[in-house]
Amino acid sequence: MEQYTGHPLYRKHNIDSAMSSLWEFYKKYFIPLFITSFAMSLVIQYATTLFNFQDLQTATDPAVMLDKLRQMIVPILLISLINLLFTNILQYYVLYNPLDRSNNIFISAIKSLKFFIPYLIIMILLAFAGGIAVFLGFFVIVIGAFFAMLYVMTIYLFILPVLMIEGPNISNAIPRTLKLAHKNFWHNIGWVAVFLILMIVISIILSGIILLPFTGSFIKSIVNPQAATDIMDKAKSPLFIILSALVSAVTLPLMPIFSAILYFNGRASEEQQAVIIETVPEEPTLRVEDLYAKPYADDHPDNPDRKKEEEDEEEL
Repeated sequence: MEQYTGHPLYRKHNIDSAMSSLWEFYKKYFIPLFITSFAMSLVIQYATTLFNFQDLQTATDPAVMLDKLRQMIVPILLISLINLLFTNILQYYVLYNPLDRSNNIFISAIKSLKFFIPYLIIMILLAFAGGIAVFLGFFVIVIGAFFAMLYVMTIYLFILPVLMIEGPNISNAIPRTLKLAHKNFWHNIGWVAVFLILMIVISIILSGIILLPFTGSFIKSIVNPQAATDIMDKAKSPLFIILSALVSAVTLPLMPIFSAILYFNGRASEEQQAVIIETVPEEPTLRVEDLYAKPYADDHPDNPDRKKEEEDEEEL
């Protein structure tokens, strides 16, 4: 772990330093992160146009909706795999390029592949466990469901850094991820909440900007729901795909950077605590024999028996 102490994100953070480090790292590595994210977004945006999701969005009958959803499982899984693959590449670049400049985005794409299968398996397990947690959260109150989603998101952010730094061993990665996520639990949850709010606000603002050329169609779809198909057609236009990809490229790099900050903060906290424990002097252990007076040799000047004999001799 010593090599990672030189990483610009490695330190014990507070919320201010975490956000400051996020911004500084984002600015310094913006160009390669933006280009990679833009390529990823173009692929995903284009892939969504190849499949007819319009029928799923316009279906009102639950039975029809479920039937349409079953037909969309393969396209949805394909798009999800592409998303996970690019996320894997970005995370590796964020973790290793600052330590070794030879780990450019292309080298990172190759080296990160060995982590993809373990990452995919853990994501499947997390999706299953997270779905149960959110479902149970709805039985408490709606706030419980939001907290469950926030909790699952916090765990998710630790997964890739743990795999890439501590090894792609699933049996080790899962408990290690949980341990780091639960260490300073409320701080982690709070930071993730703040981060997600910032991401949502930025995405809304940027999405509003790219919708400006399509405002007429968007307003028509609100006034006349039958015109909603027009905006769906607009979403397949090259201009919309490029603009949407640009928006995604601005926000996507923030996730792996913040993930690295959470991980390094947890590791720095652990090592700081270990140093404190080592520097605290160990208190001597109290032994049973320490509770009793130690016996003296016969010729010891403080031997009470000898003192008594001397006093008796003086009296005589």
